[in-house]
Amino acid sequence: MKVPFFTPVREYLNYQKELDHAIQQVLLRGDFILGEEVGLFEQEAIKYLEAPYAVGVASGTDALVIASDLLDFRDGAEVLTPTFTFFASASCIARLGGRPVFVDINEETLQMDLNAAERKITKKTKGILPVHLFNQPVPMEPLLKMAKAYDLAILEDAAEAWGMECKIGDSWKKAGTIGDIGIYSFFPTKTLGGYGDGGLIVTSNPDLAQKARWYRVHGAKKKYYHEYLGYNSRLDTVQAAVLRVKLNHIQEAIEKRAKHAEHYMKRLSVIPEVRIPIIPDNVHPVYYVFNILVIEKKRDALIQFLKEREVGTTVYYPLPLHLQPCFSYLGYKEGDFPRAEGVSEQILALPLFPELTDDEVDYVCDCIEEFFR
Repeated sequence: MKVPFFTPVREYLNYQKELDHAIQQVLLRGDFILGEEVGLFEQEAIKYLEAPYAVGVASGTDALVIASDLLDFRDGAEVLTPTFTFFASASCIARLGGRPVFVDINEETLQMDLNAAERKITKKTKGILPVHLFNQPVPMEPLLKMAKAYDLAILEDAAEAWGMECKIGDSWKKAGTIGDIGIYSFFPTKTLGGYGDGGLIVTSNPDLAQKARWYRVHGAKKKYYHEYLGYNSRLDTVQAAVLRVKLNHIQEAIEKRAKHAEHYMKRLSVIPEVRIPIIPDNVHPVYYVFNILVIEKKRDALIQFLKEREVGTTVYYPLPLHLQPCFSYLGYKEGDFPRAEGVSEQILALPLFPELTDDEVDYVCDCIEEFFR
């Protein structure tokens, strides 16, 4: 049996008529740049997220860069962010002249260790960039208290977190809507993914929202009149049309992902050589990916074994950010963040998307059991 790590084709075939119609309407109108569907999607995103303002941009990475600019993460400002995450969570700071200050992870949840983060706060610290990934949000209630105590801005990287929730007081809040600014990515593999790049900036601050709208069109309040050194970063109208269709089916997709994750956990939790990251009770997870930790340095051999049996896998992430060559100027070295470094050698992502079948999940688990036998 061949099991892809991810394929968008099955979903397209399920909703082909809706998707074809949505795309065709854009083609017939010809409003490809900030067209009608962009504004409609922004309003639907606001309703789903319960966030006052949403601004569509060209990618999740652009959303991070623009948001970092809006929060003044520049010119030597220190910003705390985890070392075990995707590159864009730190490059958005560095490219503006800010200084990413890396933080190790909690080994059980794989989230940024907030106690370790607080120990790194200095007079130069401007903000915190928590990353909601590995199926759950960072604990935002204690992070909010920390930010308030030290007067820090919060930029939530919710690129992988569409639909995740965490508890703030007695209320449940969507990940990405709690800090000063939150961002989402609509890369095709995401829980809510487009058919190309796309991103979203959300905030409850009307001034930040307005500036984000200006920034995405070259910093112009009026066409050809530029108040700011902005960006060329607009959510594509075709992508917005696709996202509107998929947003109508998002809860079903999230439930199917959870079902597959539960299936994996039931089968794999009994294998001594496999550990599954913990998700605490004070969050509502969304299974964007399903990661396992393979102990005793057998991860790479398992990858090869699964490849031979036509099972797709990937590694999020093989090298922590503090060891990436482009960040060598920050002065970190091997051993500085032992938990992230250890996990990077153990972690393995298995196939997980809504259209996966139970038989395919069982086949993946059968192969893993066979390997460890």
